[in-house]
Amino acid sequence: MPKLVLQGVHTALVTPFNGERVDEDGALALARRQLRHGVTGLVPCGTTGETPTLDEGEWAAVISAAVQAAREADRFVPVTAGCGTNSTRSTCRNIEQAAKLGADAALVVLPYYNKPNPDGHRAHMREACAVGLPVVVYHVPGRTGQRLPVELLAELCDLDGVVAVKEATGDVRYGSDLVASTRAAVLSGDDFTWFPLTCVGGQGVISVISNVDPARCVALDAAARGGDLETARALHHALMPVNRYLFAEVNPVPVKAAMSALGLCANTLRLPLAATTRLPPEGLLDGVAV
Repeated sequence: MPKLVLQGVHTALVTPFNGERVDEDGALALARRQLRHGVTGLVPCGTTGETPTLDEGEWAAVISAAVQAAREADRFVPVTAGCGTNSTRSTCRNIEQAAKLGADAALVVLPYYNKPNPDGHRAHMREACAVGLPVVVYHVPGRTGQRLPVELLAELCDLDGVVAVKEATGDVRYGSDLVASTRAAVLSGDDFTWFPLTCVGGQGVISVISNVDPARCVALDAAARGGDLETARALHHALMPVNRYLFAEVNPVPVKAAMSALGLCANTLRLPLAATTRLPPEGLLDGVAV
């Protein structure tokens, strides 16, 4: 089987709720909308999907909705399921289950709260890779409490079984150094660093903003990776006001409000997150293709 190649726009899907329940039909509809607008891949059950609040059945249902939508497409659409926890055993169990659900890769966050030492990180990631599903390493110091040295993260990314890394320091210099240090595809985990990292060899993004405006995100990716930097630069700057709004509060609080303003899902989050009262400014979402 050829090695999985991840590049382009991969949407970190929100999880829609209907009151206290996961809106499974809504999750399927949101995934289908992404594919209509040409995104490359789907990433259910990440941070944006409020995964810490999902029980096992809900987690499986959200992944299944993304897989169903992807398999309906007339092209290959990889589904990268959020599987990482701060326990190696539960992470591996999640990867096994994600494979059974039809996911094509596992997003494995570096363990949070525990703050592993380097040998712990190495062993954790080797165990995750041993399950057999391609792994995307997720480096997000703002949520894990650890910013790994570039050399250590590159070492983890070059393990057999790792196909990509979601790099979410928000630091373009760090991301650039990582691109130069690993064979794995570097995907930006912060929309505002996506275009700059593409210019130095990054392969794409695991995106929040594409939940809201997938069409322009796909256009930016096509322009940037196609060498049309003028068009890509214009799209980057055109999307920045939306980007600023989406990260004015902790993700995914603003993106849920923006999706609600577009009529795509309810502005409902699970505690301990609460819906924002700061709604999208007038005109911010004008021109977004629903």
